[in-house]
Amino acid sequence: MGLPRRQLHPWPRSGGGGGGAGRVLALRRSARGSLSGRYRWHNGAVDGAGGLDVVGWPVVAASLSLVALALALGWALGLRIGRDVVVAVVRAAAQLLAVGAVLALIFESAAAGWLAVAWVAVMVGVATGVVRRRARHRIAWLTPVTGAVVLASAAVSLAVTFGLGVLPYEPVSVVVVAGITIGNAVPSAVLAVDQAVGLCRDRVGEIEAALALGLSRRQIVRFVAPRAARSALIPQVERTKVVGLIALPGAMTGLLLAGVDPVDAVVIQILVMYLVLGTAAICVVALVGTVAVAATDGRGGAAHWVRAGAGVHEPAAVRR
Repeated sequence: MGLPRRQLHPWPRSGGGGGGAGRVLALRRSARGSLSGRYRWHNGAVDGAGGLDVVGWPVVAASLSLVALALALGWALGLRIGRDVVVAVVRAAAQLLAVGAVLALIFESAAAGWLAVAWVAVMVGVATGVVRRRARHRIAWLTPVTGAVVLASAAVSLAVTFGLGVLPYEPVSVVVVAGITIGNAVPSAVLAVDQAVGLCRDRVGEIEAALALGLSRRQIVRFVAPRAARSALIPQVERTKVVGLIALPGAMTGLLLAGVDPVDAVVIQILVMYLVLGTAAICVVALVGTVAVAATDGRGGAAHWVRAGAGVHEPAAVRR
């Protein structure tokens, strides 16, 4: 059941302003709720969409205090984490600013609906490429299976969210829901491929012995996959178990800050949480199974990428 629009109104506006040196470029929504395309400058905090205060650059800089502390401790202990952390910080900021600018242009367009679908397709493609690169070897069917699973999961999430009227259909909502689903599926999918590939390489001797005893590919999957699948699902399962106890999820927090009724925010968060968990589980099952099947060459032996990764070199005559 969809949320009444009156419940989507934010809390009363608090006093803003301030004389900080930083400036923020704020994109203001019109009275209709669509992006107006008009920009305005304010010192310090600004009045953003729906009356919420958008923080200024000094606050953003202050939010980096923990990062700076971690960098200092890492440097003092010689951990060599500085470069990776700095690159992550700069890259995240650049990507989010670029995405914000592109989204603003997209949703001002008359073809916003189609552009939102194209944006989701780009997210699926990027997610597929990230997972494929993690394998570090050409594994049969890994790329098409990854793309199909991620796309199907996003499609189911969108169908449930908008088909059942949980949220009103808008292009921005399509991008947000798909982004939440795909973004949470990628870590589990990457971990699934990493665990499955590593396990196949570590147990290449056992796989070849099992094949020599006449085990089929289906039996090899049952031999290899369970441990990899359980390991890959641990982060998402544990995160789901403690939701609401030690952490408030992002979707729920955002809705509460926007002034949505707490019960409605919880219901929407449960929906998102279940969709995310289901997407992660489906990705893990499909990708671990794909890697386990591809670990055999169909001729009674282990695949070349398994043997090469384990340091086992095949004779030239066998490779031919």
